Amino acid sequence: MKLLNLLRLVERTFLVSVFLAMVILFFGNVVAREIGGTFASRFAWIEEAVRFMNIFLVFIALGLTLEKGRHVGIDTLRNKLSGMPRTVLLKLIDGVGFFFAIYLAWLGMSLVEFVLMTGQRSPTLNIPIGWVYMAPVTGFGLLALRFALSFFGVIDRFSENQHVIEGDDA
Repeated sequence: MKLLNLLRLVERTFLVSVFLAMVILFFGNVVAREIGGTFASRFAWIEEAVRFMNIFLVFIALGLTLEKGRHVGIDTLRNKLSGMPRTVLLKLIDGVGFFFAIYLAWLGMSLVEFVLMTGQRSPTLNIPIGWVYMAPVTGFGLLALRFALSFFGVIDRFSENQHVIEGDDA
């Protein structure tokens, strides 16, 4: 459980840091445009950087969001079932979710390799675009991990108290 709490801490720290960096960079970009004139052209890279940061923000949050029960879902049937049928349905959801997330991570990795081989680079930051495609790979990997943890009962993302997980009050 300590490893899972460490993972949560790392994910949250990353997400908060990236979000704050995005706000600061975008604010600085607006200020530079207002007062800058030709000086503002030196900050053209900020929009691209914020866009890439936003992509990572969304995908890295996938696993944490699933664990907290914040993903959109239809729970009408799930809430009406009890006992063994409910348990089977929940395991089926977690199993299918796990394999789908693994498949998407695998597809993402293939895309990363392909784009890296093309040599495509971002216009203002001049970084290989293939690295930006690592966001879905990482995000779907974290999502698959959470589906597996739920499948094996390490986390209970379906309970009414899904927001309070052992050692976690946020």
